[in-house]
Amino acid sequence: MADNSKQQKPGSQKVRQVGDFSLVRKLGKGGMGEVWLARQVSLDRLVALKTLSKELAKKPDFVQRFLREARSMAKLDHVNVVKVYAVDSFKGLHFAAIEYIDGASVQDWLNKLEKLPVADAVHIAIVTAEALQHAHDLTMVHRDIKPDNILLTSKGVVKVADFGLAKVLDEDVSMTQSGTGLGTPLYMAPEQARSAKTVDHRSDIYALGATLYHLLTGKLPYGGGTTLELIIAKETGKYTPAKQLRPEIPEKLDLIIDKMMMKEPAHRYKSCAEVSRDLLALGIHSPALTFIDGAVPNSVGMSGTPTTSSLAATAIGNDTQDYRGRRIVDKSKSAAGKKTSRTWYVQYDDDKKHTVVDKLSTGRVLKMINAGRLTPKARCKVSADGTYQPLAAFPEFRSAIEDQLAHRSERVRKEDMQTLYIQADRDEKKRLRWRWIRNKARGTVGAITLLIWLACISAGLVALFFIGRWGFNKLGETVSELTETEAKDASPKATLDADK
Repeated sequence: MADNSKQQKPGSQKVRQVGDFSLVRKLGKGGMGEVWLARQVSLDRLVALKTLSKELAKKPDFVQRFLREARSMAKLDHVNVVKVYAVDSFKGLHFAAIEYIDGASVQDWLNKLEKLPVADAVHIAIVTAEALQHAHDLTMVHRDIKPDNILLTSKGVVKVADFGLAKVLDEDVSMTQSGTGLGTPLYMAPEQARSAKTVDHRSDIYALGATLYHLLTGKLPYGGGTTLELIIAKETGKYTPAKQLRPEIPEKLDLIIDKMMMKEPAHRYKSCAEVSRDLLALGIHSPALTFIDGAVPNSVGMSGTPTTSSLAATAIGNDTQDYRGRRIVDKSKSAAGKKTSRTWYVQYDDDKKHTVVDKLSTGRVLKMINAGRLTPKARCKVSADGTYQPLAAFPEFRSAIEDQLAHRSERVRKEDMQTLYIQADRDEKKRLRWRWIRNKARGTVGAITLLIWLACISAGLVALFFIGRWGFNKLGETVSELTETEAKDASPKATLDADK
């Protein structure tokens, strides 16, 4: 727990005793209760005492959740995860004793600096990914990764805090209902906003990607006036690339963030170990945080429990690595190794896919691995009557095999990203084509409709013309007939008058 409180004058706060813990001062207040700076009397150490509020203590479900939070965190034993020392109750007050962090959160630093140096942002992301991998290995998901929950000690050590929303995957938790997102919408994965019950470790990868984006650019990838607008924006999967906002960001780092924040979980990294591996491979992270005076170097890539998928193992055979994952070879051991170079029986597939066995020196094997002629599927042994084992099982070849796997993974990742971009480009072109066709169709239909209306109007006018003409002729004929009739009627009368 980071100390964000103002220093109080001695004697201004009455010290109280809670079991084995002596309260010193209040550090803050959270959604579930208060947090106090306390001293554990029996061990004489400072801790952050997280207490459950009296109102929530009356609700059994909240008490269960509080205990579950503490027990989940207690399972974690990693240098970059805030530790839980004890969970207990005292006169109806439920509390958990947590590691006290004498610093501030990354969010506090972000508020002060607006954005972090690229090297420091990558440094924090790598360490956080390694801490999360440790939790994921224990089938736990954080579900609320954000700058507020990443703490920094006064010496610049990164600590991931608040696994209070952590979900134990093999545990049936009735409190997590479908349709409830939990977590923080600003960094939350789209699937988590739909239902928190079905999320897995890939939602943490998304949230870490959004956090890294914020640290680098000083802006959030998605925005919205309301939570609903924010969630709808995330469903589109489109945001301004980090490199566009900050040109100094390497293109590879921009691609890593893109992959971490893919809308579909299946398109993201498969694990935080892969995330830290690719970030380490950039070689741009700082050994110690530069914005904290007196910060000590972190064991970036070597902290916590090593994983087989990580490039940054604590040791490679008899060699070690520096903070950038580069090999540091003991020259004396290397010289000794050259004098006692072994001959290996190597079994591998040649260019024609035929299995062959060759006797090769250590140097020759390494050259063939670097050239790609020997793959991780190749096996070897040190004597004719020995047992074949994978090349990576021998310290002499482990580093070369891991490097080959890393390059292959990087190549596959680039191909995957390129495929996604090509597909997106095709979809966009297809959409534009269909829009053009629809517009043309609408224009054609409009033109045809106009012609039909003009034809109808013309036909109507012609019809009226002919009807009028016919009527006029008929009228003329009628008038002529009437005139002739009157003339005939008038002729006999004129004759009679003449006779008289």
